[in-house]
This record gives sequence, structure tokens and C-alpha cells, in this order.
Amino acid sequence: MAVKLNRRARWAVPGGAVAVTAAVVAGLQMPAAQAPPDLPAKTPAQLLASLSGDKQVPPMTGTVVETASLGRPSHPTQDTTPTSLASLLTGSHTAKVYYQDSSHFRLAIPQPQAETDIIANGGKTYLWESASDSVTEFTGSANQGPADQGKSASTPAPSPAQTPLTPQQAANQILAKVGKTTLVSVESNVMVAGEPAYQLVLAPKDTNSLVGKIVIALDGKYGVPLSVELYAKGATSPAFQVGYTSLQWVTPDPANFSFTPPKGASVTVENGGASKSKSGTATGSGTSGFGSYGHNWLTVVSFPQSDLMQGFGVAGSSKAAASPSGSQQDIVSANNQGVSVSSQELLNALFGSGKTVSGSWGTGTLVTTSLVSMLITNGEVYVGAVTPSVLYAAVGHTNS
Repeated sequence: MAVKLNRRARWAVPGGAVAVTAAVVAGLQMPAAQAPPDLPAKTPAQLLASLSGDKQVPPMTGTVVETASLGRPSHPTQDTTPTSLASLLTGSHTAKVYYQDSSHFRLAIPQPQAETDIIANGGKTYLWESASDSVTEFTGSANQGPADQGKSASTPAPSPAQTPLTPQQAANQILAKVGKTTLVSVESNVMVAGEPAYQLVLAPKDTNSLVGKIVIALDGKYGVPLSVELYAKGATSPAFQVGYTSLQWVTPDPANFSFTPPKGASVTVENGGASKSKSGTATGSGTSGFGSYGHNWLTVVSFPQSDLMQGFGVAGSSKAAASPSGSQQDIVSANNQGVSVSSQELLNALFGSGKTVSGSWGTGTLVTTSLVSMLITNGEVYVGAVTPSVLYAAVGHTNS
């Protein structure tokens, strides 16, 4: 599913690519004393076939919890908006899922005193962000819903971020990692949101990947992904996770798919790759400036340093963008007009642990977590779930 976002949210493109490289997300583990649910035995190949098959997903309503804990200090007042870079590093989100079919669905993501909604109702799909009082209307058939995201579509459909918000989205992205570079196995069956499920385990063969394993829980009856857990190498708890905490296989009330832009809201219409404001002026919506290097588990994404600053809500970050080395001092001392206290504090915490590195590629700042490495150099940011050596090799060699 192609996703088009405004510049303020475009940090999510590299964030999503990290999720693709690393894969994503969580699930509820059964209590240790509870016996694994009894399900017919299936091989890893059978579970893979079930996961990748073009099956009909039944109607459902449920609650999904997504949590990221990438080894950086959190702050009690940090930004929890789904499109914030802060939430990718450390944070948790809850989404209510209403799914009838691939053309009728709703994702409601509550935030403190705000909400982000994705609503598809036949020929139109809306992205409603109450915090900015803005609506993006996608014309044409939605084609896909939360249960289908990641498959090809003829019309772009919206998402508040490329980071997967449902287990199905995460699983669809992870499928790209299965192949000669991946070890596939199974673990004991578990209960997720009251449903018995198989556990499919994927692990990279290459030692330059920071990913230890990805565990996907598949519903025993329908084969629908109920949770996905991502573990850093050597970790015993997931670093990034998404899974259902409650689930009912029932058809949602049709009223959930009815939406009219609120009076006074800013409305942008997108169709065929071009966007128009309410006045009808074409604005365009490309993602120039983003590139990638490598494949599968060793994918590295590059993007302008200025977009990293905007991901934190920083206005006027031209000084940091112009810095030849991307040093910690330049980043933190960039024009702070419009920076919330929580975003600035998280920015300081993130880059406070960065160290200066250099090589034949130049000089820059390296920030590492248990799962993600990030290099800032020459006005560019390179991110991947890889060892720093892979980032160094990517400098100046990414393809847009």
C-alpha cells in the first residue's frame, strides 16, 4: 500500500523502512503456567504459506497495542503522536480496529486530547488528524484495509505513519525478508487476545543485522496475524511489538465507516499522486530526498537531516541541515523556535549518547541502540537495523 504524507510526517518513511529492515512488533504472551493450546501440527512452510496466501480475512473489531522500546530514555511528557519520531524510539500507542472488508475499515488512534483516524468507506478514504484539524481525502477505491496493508494497490491509501499499526501490516512487511537470507522455524503455540495461535519465527542469517528474531502469532482458525514481536540480537524481551489485546470476529457497525470532514477543518484531496487543497491548487506529494542501500535485513535508508529535525517538531532547522558533519552541538543548537520542551529534551537524550566517528567516507555522528543504528553526516541521515559498518558503506551510495 503506497502512503503519502505531508512533510511534517515524512520522517515515517525511513522509520517504516527500519521497520521493514528490522520488522516490527508485539503480542500478548500466555502465562508461564498455562499449557500451550492444542492445534493441528503445522510446519514452518505451511505457516508461511498461510501467512502469504491471498485469503479472505473475516470481519473483526479489536484493540491493538503497539509498543517501542529501543533502548533510549523516555520522558514522562514526551510526544506520543503516532507521526512523531519520539514515539518510534520509545512509546506506546493503542488503536481500535473496525474491519468489514478491504474497502470498509477504520483505525482510530486516540492521543492525549486528540485522535487520528483512518476511515475507508467504499470509494473514499480519509485521514483525519484532530490535533491539526486537518483531513486528507483519498479518492478512488480504498482497495485495502488494516488486514491487507502491504499488498499492492492501485490507489494510495493513508496511514498516520509507515510504522505498522496492526499485526497484519507488520507481517506483510516481514514477508519480504523470507528467503535465502532467513532462517524459519516454529515455537510453541500461544494464546493471543483469547485466541489459540501458532508461532512462526524468522531470523536473519547475516551477522551484520541487529535483529535477533521475529515471532509472528497466527490465528489457528483463520491464519490472521494476531501479534508480531521483534527481538534485538541476544535480547529476551521484544524491542518493538504490536498485537491484539482484545478481538471479536464480528461485523462492525456501518456507522464506524461514515465520515464527514468537520466544519472549518483543512481538507486536502489526493488522487493519482497529486494533491489538491480545498481551493484546487495542485501541491504534489513526492518523497524526493529519500534513498536506500542494500537489501532485506541489511537495508539502509537515507534522508535529509532537516527532515529528522522536523520529525521532532523542530522549526527552522537550516543550521543543522547545513552542518557538514552533523555534530551533536549543531543538532541541539539548531533554531529551536517551535520546539516543545519534551521534544527538545528527547532530542538531547538521543544525541547525547552519540559519538563522533570518521572513515574514508568522512566524519559524522553515530547513534546506536540495541536494534537501530543511525549515522548523521554531510547533511544526510542513514538508518538501519544493522551494524555501523553497513551504514559507513552506504554513505554516498543510496538510490532514490
